[in-house]
Amino acid sequence: MIESYLVPKGNVLIEEEIKHSRFISLLFHCPNQQQMKLALTDIKLQYPGASHYCYAFVAGSPENTVDMGASDDGEPSGSAGKPMLACLQGANIGELGAIVVRYFGGTKLGVGGLVRAYTSGIKQGLPQVQTQIKHIRYPASLVCHYAQLTDIEYLVNQNDGVIVDKVFTDKVDIHFELAKSYHQDFNQALATLTQGQLQVKFTV
Repeated sequence: MIESYLVPKGNVLIEEEIKHSRFISLLFHCPNQQQMKLALTDIKLQYPGASHYCYAFVAGSPENTVDMGASDDGEPSGSAGKPMLACLQGANIGELGAIVVRYFGGTKLGVGGLVRAYTSGIKQGLPQVQTQIKHIRYPASLVCHYAQLTDIEYLVNQNDGVIVDKVFTDKVDIHFELAKSYHQDFNQALATLTQGQLQVKFTV
């Protein structure tokens, strides 16, 4: 089971002219399909009136074959989206999206030419993508007193965790997510902080 993987830290833009057509390739962080839709909307505003807006994305880890997609956007089937997706899958970077904008210049490229054109900018851009490590987080929960809440929140944050929910009754039921590599450190710090009073339940 993969516990961490690389994700993009910023955008990369490559622009080139291929047989009179203008190709603009954008690589960016894409954690889900909704982000791809937002990116497409932005790109269409930035580059209005283009002939095609083809895209591909791998929304999960690099090995994920479920959370991904591609579109030829009117180009011949298999000439744009799938080759673009194949480039992304070979990059060993997760949560990665690509959009290639084409302004048609009057010269038809043929399917082989289109495959080369739609992957050219991506191949040039991938080595330029800055990345950071993303740790896969797992659900966890604990119940604490109100007076302990601030310290617990600080502890979760210190261990790169994310608080998902807090339920307030006579005590506070905290639900959060934490990478497996931080579990041991978190438990030790929690034991020190609460003098062994609190225990966390990890769901792995």
